[in-house]
Amino acid sequence: MPSDTPQFEERGGWGQRVINFLHGNPTVIPLLVLVIGLAIFSMIVGKRFFHPFNLSLVLQQVTVIGMLALAQTLIILTAGIDLSVGAIMVLASVVMGQLALTYGWPPELALVAGIAAGGICGALNGLFITLLRLPPFIVTLGTWSIFNAVVQFWSGGQTIRQQEIAATAPILQWTGTAMQVGAARLTLGSILMLGLAVFLWYMLNRTAYGRHIYATGNDAEAARLSGINTRRVLFSVYLLAGGICGVAGWVLIGRIGAVSPLGGASANLDSITAVVIGGTSLFGGRGSILGTLIGALIVGFFRNGLALAGLDVLWQEFTIGCLIIMAVGFDQWLRRIAA
Repeated sequence: MPSDTPQFEERGGWGQRVINFLHGNPTVIPLLVLVIGLAIFSMIVGKRFFHPFNLSLVLQQVTVIGMLALAQTLIILTAGIDLSVGAIMVLASVVMGQLALTYGWPPELALVAGIAAGGICGALNGLFITLLRLPPFIVTLGTWSIFNAVVQFWSGGQTIRQQEIAATAPILQWTGTAMQVGAARLTLGSILMLGLAVFLWYMLNRTAYGRHIYATGNDAEAARLSGINTRRVLFSVYLLAGGICGVAGWVLIGRIGAVSPLGGASANLDSITAVVIGGTSLFGGRGSILGTLIGALIVGFFRNGLALAGLDVLWQEFTIGCLIIMAVGFDQWLRRIAA
């Protein structure tokens, strides 16, 4: 009998270590899901799935959503959420296209103005949230409608065609330029997304500002009492996220070749999906840029694999929905156990 207690404690100790490891490394589970998914689809689909062209195609498909998901990660780490990222992206692309082609601005200046417009939209979100102390969900739900209305008003619901942009402002399509790497094709937009991810990873993990973001999301009151200006952190995060959405607008033009007011119809939910599946907690303070990239790849590969397997789009969305519920449920379970 006396020997039973130490054995139980040892088992409990190992279990607690595993839980603590998973809680401290939120990218582990998404990485396992990605690896298992790749293995399953390779068996179902065959060699086509791992063909370099197909892999590079998936990367191109998730580039725009991945860019928005990076912005969304910063916001969710502060225990917020932004439902307007897709609308900001489309608005930025419309600003670029309208200024360059309709108003005759130099294309380079129109590009900068579009990215700045994204930053201004993010700053507006940040001001409403920090100064008026309104919930991020309500603020960004409202600005999502406002930004969409501005897009429709300014564009007149009309698409600026690919040929017009190529003739007048080819720099707006620069991110869609493809490079052949063996049998794979990489776009400059994908490389830009990966470069931005490296920069944000460094910022979050190697700078005091990154630690302030995590601290604000984990416990805003405790962070304030420790000397962190949480309002300034929140405002700067929404400003930065808006600027990233502006860059995403540039990447969107390169991806589709045109300026369309309907270009980001499902971008808001897709960005949140990538972040949540990537292991970032909706309650703030826990998550990573690497996890978000893995989450975006999970969404991309699952949709691609199911499509190659011949399944209807309905089942693709069904699978992604199940992954979201499981990811959030697992996060809440980890939080309860770790506490």
